[in-house]
Amino acid sequence: MFMLFQQEFVQNAFVAGTIVAIAAAVIGYFVVLRALAFAGESLSHIGFAGATGAFLFGLTSLVGSFIFTALAALGIGVLGSRLRGRDIETGMVLTFALGLGVLFLNLYASGSDSNATVAVLFGSILSVTKQEMLETLLSCLVVLILLVLIFRPLLFASIDAVGAQASGVPVRLLSVLFLLLLALTVATAIQVVGTLLVFALLLAPAATAQLWTRRPLVTIGLAVGLSLLFTWGGLVLAFLSLGRHLPVSFYISALAALSYFISLPLYRLRSPHRDTSLPHPNREQISVAEYL
Repeated sequence: MFMLFQQEFVQNAFVAGTIVAIAAAVIGYFVVLRALAFAGESLSHIGFAGATGAFLFGLTSLVGSFIFTALAALGIGVLGSRLRGRDIETGMVLTFALGLGVLFLNLYASGSDSNATVAVLFGSILSVTKQEMLETLLSCLVVLILLVLIFRPLLFASIDAVGAQASGVPVRLLSVLFLLLLALTVATAIQVVGTLLVFALLLAPAATAQLWTRRPLVTIGLAVGLSLLFTWGGLVLAFLSLGRHLPVSFYISALAALSYFISLPLYRLRSPHRDTSLPHPNREQISVAEYL
């Protein structure tokens, strides 16, 4: 293990995984709070088309993914509540996006190379280059800095949109900006954990943390800790089982899922008289003052 840590690809994997884990956990808190899990899933599928389309034009997968996901995020933000109840239409768009991604990949690789598909779908954290690591760092820093700047109004709008709008908070603008930040986070995470496993770092840590505490900063801190634990634990387990060639993404997603499914019954045991579904500030009637 100590010899492995001296290898550059291992160091790059830990640094890139750490950066993505922190950014995904922080923005994942708001994804759970605003009930945007389906939007995140949609952006990840659309990001696949962008990543594969980037191959045709000589762009990086990060740039291609962000262009596609940003356009989708703008569409979701503009539609707002009008998007609700249109699951069939949204599902068809996602199906088309996946098909478009396969088309782009086929045109690029002429159907003879499946490595690019595997990398985009399931991630390639162990092959992250120094250039990709720097791109990941810059992207996640932008996300975190902007989240810090809009944290209080975004939190207010996430908990009580009507009250926030009445208080002069630009709710629609914040929604669009947050979706763009989510798009950038998804595009960045695709490089590390892949399209199909973005939720391993985006949703599970925040959802698990909200089962244990309701305080925003405490919840975010716990989500970051869990996300780092899943990422580092997945990397270490993958290195310990190198002979079996099990992917890192499997361990990360397995640890993330286990943490949630273990925490959920414990939450229900601690709160037998509350709503047993995922805790939400509106359901538990937590005041905005308590959150702010």
